[in-house]
Amino acid sequence: MPFVGGVGPLEWIIILIIVIIIFGVGRLPTVGGALGKSIREFREQARPDEEETDEDEKEDTEDGADAADSDSEDEVKAASAKTDSSEKAS
Repeated sequence: MPFVGGVGPLEWIIILIIVIIIFGVGRLPTVGGALGKSIREFREQARPDEEETDEDEKEDTEDGADAADSDSEDEVKAASAKTDSSEKAS
């Protein structure tokens, strides 16, 4: 299997020579800049997804807490209603 131990210095030199032959020395800064910009944009687009996921989880947690609070309030109201009705019957 090629590159099992990673890409060594000799492989990087060969890759650099091939890139210089294909694009030429004059276009290397342009190609490098475009590649860097693409990577930067990809990272920026990937970040909001993580932030949205965190926000969604926080909202779900808050909604779950609100639902639990309202359930316990309903139980308290039901219990007090039972107590009131049993006191009235006595």
